[in-house]
Amino acid sequence: MFGAITARTGDEMSGPALLVAGLALTGSPVVASWLLAGLTASAAIGGPLLGVLLDRALRPGRMLAGCLLGYTGGLLAVLLGLGRVPDAALIAVAVLAGVLGPALTGGWTAQLPLLVPAGRLERASALDAISYNAAGLAGPAAVAGIAAAWGGQSAVVVSLTLMMAAAPIAYRLPGRSDRGGDLAAGADSVGRGDGKGIWRELAAGFTAIGRNAPLRRATVTSMVSYAGVPMFVVGAPLLGGALAGGAAYGALLLAVTAGGALATNAVLARRRSTSPSPDMILVCATLLLGAALALAAVAPHLAAARPGPFTGAFGVAVLAAALAGVAEGPQLTALLSVRHREAPAEQRGQIFTTGASLKITSFAAGSTVAGPLVGHDVGTALLVGAGLQVAAVGGYALLSRASRLSGPRP
Repeated sequence: MFGAITARTGDEMSGPALLVAGLALTGSPVVASWLLAGLTASAAIGGPLLGVLLDRALRPGRMLAGCLLGYTGGLLAVLLGLGRVPDAALIAVAVLAGVLGPALTGGWTAQLPLLVPAGRLERASALDAISYNAAGLAGPAAVAGIAAAWGGQSAVVVSLTLMMAAAPIAYRLPGRSDRGGDLAAGADSVGRGDGKGIWRELAAGFTAIGRNAPLRRATVTSMVSYAGVPMFVVGAPLLGGALAGGAAYGALLLAVTAGGALATNAVLARRRSTSPSPDMILVCATLLLGAALALAAVAPHLAAARPGPFTGAFGVAVLAAALAGVAEGPQLTALLSVRHREAPAEQRGQIFTTGASLKITSFAAGSTVAGPLVGHDVGTALLVGAGLQVAAVGGYALLSRASRLSGPRP
């Protein structure tokens, strides 16, 4: 937990910190945004490839540590080169570093079965989701405080320090051979090679997601849902400014969401019962997230009817943010639980890192649309985000019906 929270907090800090540092040292918002885009866009390529390599490794923790150090080294090179090296070269370095980014998310999660017995995996998944929520809450707040006090460069340095601190913990994670039995046998065949090339294994991983009905449903649902999340993230500053008189109150709304997710997952981690199923939780949480975004869309209209800071409209926005957190926490936990339940042992790393890459790519795609929509009307953007949650659940229902018509899942 300490290693995952440390690494993921550093990761959550890295993007905003790089954005602030790039703006400060180059004076160009275009360069700063391209650095951030380069760091995130390449995750779509890195996730599946990293997953194959993690699945082939008998000691995946050591590879995970190497990815952490490589990601840290790439960001350090960018920081040292800002204002000194051509911008195109720095963007290229950011792209290369971003290839390793999924190791900080799905790469850690994929190691859980090596740490806990099967009977404790559900609780471990909830605790693992808490590490995402804690990092999402602490990372941006830390960047804001450090950048305000000592500058964006210092925020990048703190981010790098956190990720480096997690590397020794990753290095000491148990290998598959330490667990014996099927895990060791599967790792031995994967680690030593069974005649398959990496590209064939990549295809096999995508095929595993496509052919397994629960995995396919969960992946599609999370991708569509996550494309709608940027509508709230990008719109929060404008919402805070319109409802409370300052964009900083938008950060408060995001903090309320992260705090709600953290608290809800803490409750889930103590849950003893296995009912309802993770699949049902995923659907219900996505619907609740849609309701939260729709409620947030109402707040600007309430503010227009009763202008002035800290009216009831801001309270509605805070309630919507809290509901979004209550939804996001279980949604992530349920998604991780479905992957743990359905992923074959020999493809677990690939499925988790591929899933992380697909979610990052969906978020990036949603972000490109969110900017213009929020600029036009924040209420409309939030309604689009709510509609995407409904579409995600609709996609889940259609895929469920298709799998029932086609017979039992493989």
